[in-house]
Amino acid sequence: MDQKILSLAAEKTADSLQEFLQTLKADDVHRFPGQLLVELANEFVGAINEGKLTNGKSLELLPIILTALGTKKENLTYGKGSFSSSLSSIFLSSLNWIYSSVYFAFLGELSGEDCKKQLINTLCSGRAVPLTAEEVEFVVEKVLKVFSKLNLQEIPPLVYQLLVLSSKGSRKRVLAGIIAFFNKLDQQHSEEQSGDEYLDLVTVPLDELRHVEGTIILHIVFAIKLDFELGRELLRHLKAAQQGDFSSIICPFSIALLLSVTRVQRFEEQVFDFLKSSVIKSFKDVQLLEGAKYMQSLFPHGCCISTMILEVVNNSVHSWDHVTQGLVEFGFILMDSYGPKKILDGKTAETSSGLSRMPNQHACKLGANILLETFKIHEMIRQEILEQVLNRVVTRASSPISHFLDLLSDIIKYSPLVLQSCSSKVIETFDYLSFLPVQTVQGLLKAVQPLLKVSMSIRDSLILVLRKAMFASQLDARKSAVAGFLLLLKNFKVLGSLSSSQCSQSIGVSQVHVDIHSRYNSVANETFCLEIMDSLKRCLGQQADVRLMLYEGFYDVLRRNSQLANSVMQTLLSQLKQFYEPEPDVLPPVKLEACILTQGDQVSLQEPLDYLLCCIQHCLAWYKSRVVPLQQEEEEEEEGFYQHLDDMLESITHRMIKSELEDFELDKSADFSQSTSIGIKNNICASLVMGICEVLIEYNFFISNFSKTKFETILSLFMCYKKLSDILNEKSGKGKTKMANRTTDSFLSMKFVSDLLTALFRDSTQSHEESLSVLRSSNEFMRYAVNVALQKVQQLKETGHVSGPDGQNPEKVFQSLCDITRVLLWRYTSIPTSVEELGKKEKGKNISLLCLEGLQKILSAVQQFYQPKCHQFLKALDATDKEEEEEEVSVSERAAFQIRQFQRSLLNLLSSQEEDFKSKEALLLVTVLTSLSKLLKPISAEFVQMLSWTSKICKENSWEDASFSKGMLSLLFSLHVSCKSPVSLLRDLSQDIHGHLGDLDEDVEVEKTNHFALVNLKTAAPTVCLLVLSKAEKVLEEVDWLITKLKGQANQKIIPEEASSQAALTNRPMEKVTIIQLGTLLTFFHELVQTALPSGSCVDTLLKDLCKMYTTLTALVKYYLQVYQRSTGIPKNMEKLVKLSGSHLTPLCYSFISYVQNKHSRSLKCTGEKKTAAGPTAMARALRETKPIPNLIFAIEQYEKFLIHLSKRSKVNLMKHIKLSTSRDFKIKGNVLDVVLRQEEEDENEEGTASEHEGQNKEPAKKKRKKGTKCLS
Repeated sequence: MDQKILSLAAEKTADSLQEFLQTLKADDVHRFPGQLLVELANEFVGAINEGKLTNGKSLELLPIILTALGTKKENLTYGKGSFSSSLSSIFLSSLNWIYSSVYFAFLGELSGEDCKKQLINTLCSGRAVPLTAEEVEFVVEKVLKVFSKLNLQEIPPLVYQLLVLSSKGSRKRVLAGIIAFFNKLDQQHSEEQSGDEYLDLVTVPLDELRHVEGTIILHIVFAIKLDFELGRELLRHLKAAQQGDFSSIICPFSIALLLSVTRVQRFEEQVFDFLKSSVIKSFKDVQLLEGAKYMQSLFPHGCCISTMILEVVNNSVHSWDHVTQGLVEFGFILMDSYGPKKILDGKTAETSSGLSRMPNQHACKLGANILLETFKIHEMIRQEILEQVLNRVVTRASSPISHFLDLLSDIIKYSPLVLQSCSSKVIETFDYLSFLPVQTVQGLLKAVQPLLKVSMSIRDSLILVLRKAMFASQLDARKSAVAGFLLLLKNFKVLGSLSSSQCSQSIGVSQVHVDIHSRYNSVANETFCLEIMDSLKRCLGQQADVRLMLYEGFYDVLRRNSQLANSVMQTLLSQLKQFYEPEPDVLPPVKLEACILTQGDQVSLQEPLDYLLCCIQHCLAWYKSRVVPLQQEEEEEEEGFYQHLDDMLESITHRMIKSELEDFELDKSADFSQSTSIGIKNNICASLVMGICEVLIEYNFFISNFSKTKFETILSLFMCYKKLSDILNEKSGKGKTKMANRTTDSFLSMKFVSDLLTALFRDSTQSHEESLSVLRSSNEFMRYAVNVALQKVQQLKETGHVSGPDGQNPEKVFQSLCDITRVLLWRYTSIPTSVEELGKKEKGKNISLLCLEGLQKILSAVQQFYQPKCHQFLKALDATDKEEEEEEVSVSERAAFQIRQFQRSLLNLLSSQEEDFKSKEALLLVTVLTSLSKLLKPISAEFVQMLSWTSKICKENSWEDASFSKGMLSLLFSLHVSCKSPVSLLRDLSQDIHGHLGDLDEDVEVEKTNHFALVNLKTAAPTVCLLVLSKAEKVLEEVDWLITKLKGQANQKIIPEEASSQAALTNRPMEKVTIIQLGTLLTFFHELVQTALPSGSCVDTLLKDLCKMYTTLTALVKYYLQVYQRSTGIPKNMEKLVKLSGSHLTPLCYSFISYVQNKHSRSLKCTGEKKTAAGPTAMARALRETKPIPNLIFAIEQYEKFLIHLSKRSKVNLMKHIKLSTSRDFKIKGNVLDVVLRQEEEDENEEGTASEHEGQNKEPAKKKRKKGTKCLS
């Protein structure tokens, strides 16, 4: 056989040789002697080079020949050198031919599907071929280019061979090429509708693509397990992309790959840390771009990593089980790391939805979305997700867990029937209810409520746990039991209860969703609910907190389960009878003594009678308005209980009016101190009486039907309330603090407050005029009504809800806000504060000013909690709004209409005399205008008008009021930033500050520019100065972010000779914006460092900002060091910036440093002469205020150091306009030294004569020396 092969080879008949070779088998080849294999390989290479190889079938033998050669241990020769050195040449020649064959086969010029298979076989043989790093890179590049020519199913084995080959080198290129290819395929599928044609890409079914991607990911993870260096290279490659063009490398495919890599223990922590930092960085970038309009055009298509991760979740449905576990872990990591945190006073630091969220809150929400979507898609992982959520709810009770409760609610709401299989875990969680905080228990039971309707075992287990908790020793356990039973009563409707549409608040979506699966009928529910009511009646003998919770929950039970009205009302009636004086002539009408528990010296509240009456009043009002009108025949029993309650409330009202404070033993002579038991008891009684008065005010208004007699009753009740509150204020010695606390917990409902204010200020009905005049005659009552509205809004801002009926219903609260705002707006614009002041006789806050304060709080609350409803809110305020047939008015137009009203009010205020200027009102108006301006569209005509008006006010008004000036300039900045960069505004303001405060050199007279009249001698420092420095610091942060982006993009350029010019063109706009911003900021600092700023925060902040300025300049110089190319050179504007820094900033910085140190030396000397004790304090202050100086000097020197490096590399003398720093050098001047020594001698003489002044004399002498040497520099 050997002879035949050699004879055929000698005949140079390639076709004959190829036909013969097809008959050989792999085992035959491995038995060939080494020299014969060399000849065969030589023959193949010759045929390839000469293009004579026409039969792809014979090529299958080439990989076998190469593999056999690689296993031969004998010394072989090939041409003039050893075979081992030339084996790689044969391999590369073969690969090159195969690449060409595949390319032409793809184009249809040569039919050769077999050629594609040879590529994989050749790569297999390449593992045994010794290759240099350059040769490996050549092979990798060739194979990566072939990807687009192959069918999708042929890529995984090719990728596998590439990963094996990468052990010889080019790991980064292999990974980058694979990620880039599949990223491009994903983009093609997501942009099919655009019609863009990707080069050499074939559209494939999405399902097939996802399965191939999953296979590729498995191959890569397997390769990483065998070669850890490949994993490290993957992380390095992706981390480099964080700073540059995010979307080119961080994509759904690479994220899925990373999540799979977490299964390799060595990389698990590193990968999750990288993903966490990528997520939070992405959200921070979005936040930064939202606040910098001038940068948005540079990044038109922002890359959202949250969208990518959720896309990975959706893709994982295609059998990506290796990704699923990583997704679940990552979701919990995000929720654990970025969930709400507990702040100092124990409250939870949480904010609302929408744009106001911080990056941490967005990241936490992303984690919840990952887990929810994974739960929906993957059935196998559901048990684990639910267990982990419930474990966190139980074990982290001391930390805020609202985000986990929200996730649990969403999971259960999605499909409660599915979760029946996990009922054992839910039942196990119930065992811990007694040990959890009440708030956590309420959230947990609300979340699992849909399960109670579909699972008998879960419901029965919960009832058993709640009954045990009802008699637990811990107070929180009993409160949790009440909360649980109330929840059950709300959600298990009894036959005949009103439908959702008849209730004042519709049932939540989760309940409606679940009702279709309900196994329990309403008849069974009635027995169930009555059993619960019996259990709850036992709570009426427990502590006040337990009773209070019960009273607060009964109204919702009644509203949602109207058939329980009889049981609820009878329970309340029997409870009230225990504290009610039935005799009509007995004063007072309630037994306050019975409401208080005294045990020795300990006095505590036993019965919250005010809450009981409040509950009765609201339940009675709802029952009479909702149930009674629907009843065809009223039953005597039902009529009896609500008539009986009406009579009792009427009797209490009349007797409360007749009662004097002495009847309650609460007159001015009573003891109200908190240190004695009598004082504590009197405070509790006073609180109960005031609460009862408020409840009766609302009750009588509800039944009044605008009766004059009833309104006189209301006013009498208010006078009783006010007398008591005045006594408490006087006794407490804290002025209005006690009153403010009282109205914070006002028993008046939000709906009643809106109705009352509407009646007081807007009701113009003729028949109501006489009766309303009774209430309108009392300015104190009207002021009280507005004040309660303010406290309700403040409660909404702090907690997200208000107390009282429907306080948890966002729709009802929003409607009340609209009504209250409409009234307050009318009152303020119709009766300005100046008009009200003229006729004001009583003491107390101006009502119009209170209305304005309320408007400011409401606008803030609406934007915080009801951002999507701003248009509806503004529409509700427009009293002139016509029918819906009219053309729709935009949000900007509606906001502009309201803005004009407040602009007129502010102009009227500014046109008054300086002594009549109301600073607080002006500041409130500016705050309102700021809130409304956020609703204007930046490109709209209304926005332009607002900007020009604000600028005009700042330029023409010279009020010497610091808070007003700060508010107006802050408004100007917020408007300015919405359309362009604020650096030009900063420059103008710095010139004004310099002009008013004067120069460092007292002999230099500064020309006053007067760009803005609001900047004057009283407002320039510290108010305006600190404001502009904070804005400049923000711009520096934005510029620093831009430079980081530039560096990242520069790091991603793989082929310098091709990419350099292209990169320069791409980055040129970003470089230009960066240099312009820094150049203008430099002129801003140029003005401030020449300004004679007062010691304190202004100097300290300026020194820190100068340090940041030089740090940013250094970063820009480093960027040019990194990307410098001789062909492009350094941009001219960069050279100008360097020149400007050397001539206009650095020298002045050193002068400013000398000014600061000399000023501190003088102040220390003065302090030492005045008082010895003040010396250490002044020294500490001086050290604190001069602390930033060394950092600034270091930053300047670092900047100059890197400038020298850039000058050497670019051969451009960038240092010609910069004088090297000499701040650390010094020389001794004889004349100055003589003066200093003479002063020291005088100090020593004084020290000898008066030793008690020792410390006072030594310190100034020491400072004088520092001052002298500093001046030398």
